[in-house]
Amino acid sequence: MPSPLRIAILGCGGRGNSIGSALHGFPHLATIVAVADPDAGKAQQLGDKLGVPASGRFAGWKEFVASGMQVDGAVIATMDKDHVDPAEACLARGWHLILEKPMAPNLEDCRRIEAAQRKAGTMVSVCHSLRYQKAFRLVRDLLRQGAIGRIMSIDLLEQVVWWHQAHSFVRGNWGNSGRSAPMILAKSCHDMDYLAFLVGAPAERLSSYGHLSYFTRANAPKGAPARCTDNCPHEGTCQYSALKRYVYVDDRAGWPAGVCSPTDHSLQAHLKAVQTGPYGRCVWQCDNDVVDHQVIAMEFPGEITATFTMTAFTQEGGRRLRVHGTDGVLEFSDHAQEITVTTFATGNTQKISVAKESGGHGGGDTRMARDWLDAIHAKDPSRLVTTPQESLGTHAMAFAAEQSRLERRPVEIASLLGK
Repeated sequence: MPSPLRIAILGCGGRGNSIGSALHGFPHLATIVAVADPDAGKAQQLGDKLGVPASGRFAGWKEFVASGMQVDGAVIATMDKDHVDPAEACLARGWHLILEKPMAPNLEDCRRIEAAQRKAGTMVSVCHSLRYQKAFRLVRDLLRQGAIGRIMSIDLLEQVVWWHQAHSFVRGNWGNSGRSAPMILAKSCHDMDYLAFLVGAPAERLSSYGHLSYFTRANAPKGAPARCTDNCPHEGTCQYSALKRYVYVDDRAGWPAGVCSPTDHSLQAHLKAVQTGPYGRCVWQCDNDVVDHQVIAMEFPGEITATFTMTAFTQEGGRRLRVHGTDGVLEFSDHAQEITVTTFATGNTQKISVAKESGGHGGGDTRMARDWLDAIHAKDPSRLVTTPQESLGTHAMAFAAEQSRLERRPVEIASLLGK
């Protein structure tokens, strides 16, 4: 057996925890030897969880790199806007990477990371988790096998869920595009990538419309204060009450409640967090600017057309997919974990249920971690399901969609990439 790879986790938030835990599950292939985060509590918590010694805990990625500690690979799970510098620094040292999506919040930085990887020649996997999830992968395999003939059109719906939008994209880290990225990139670059994965190539052109229509000050209930805890007259009936979502819940350590107070899950700590932190703000009075609903019309190579809808106003989460082919229709709900294939010639309908898997992103994080480790040990980049080169092309779809939305015009992807 090969010696386990030495891996560092740079960024100890939710994604650093999930990917770090996935890698930790393969002790014969990898050992987590370092964690780094400006939040000492988060670094300590993850370090304790993964058995990282005190000498391997750092105040940030810069301190880790400057320490001279030698590793084989690193996980870049810092905030979106902070991906490019640690990625370049690690690649310059010849380290392999798992890079959280999005690669970076702008096309220039995505190009820098892709160029750095080509120069380094190391194994870099971008966290497009839909490619790794069992049911999503089966959908792609069925289409490649010709289950519905030639693909003609695709409809993909991303159901963000009303409370998830409020948590992550209004109150949370991804509510303001200046601090993170536009919604189409921060949340839906998964979907742009998955559509390209189904077709086998990125879109050629697209047009997009979307708005922030509901989570604005104009829609705040009369008399609502800036915080749910400031004697709001509507708190008892409001579905977005921070007290209901983060304090008076059965599992304060779980997601999303645990996010508001990451290292102390007592009732008192969570109450203080919503009284003083970002997650206690009235959802109609935050500094959010990302859209709460958006649609995109796309054309792919081979005259394949597709639509994508992202909406915050749904009861259930996950994606709903419908693929129209020359010989039939495939439908998929990842909430129900069920694929339906109907063929025109026979009228027969086949239903395929896929068992849910444990782990981050429905088992996708575990499968991605294993593929990455296998590729490194085998020195075989073909084992990677996604690469910076592919990701650059699918990220360009997201950048083009945001440009189209803002400029209210169609955008050619090739022009954006300078081709």
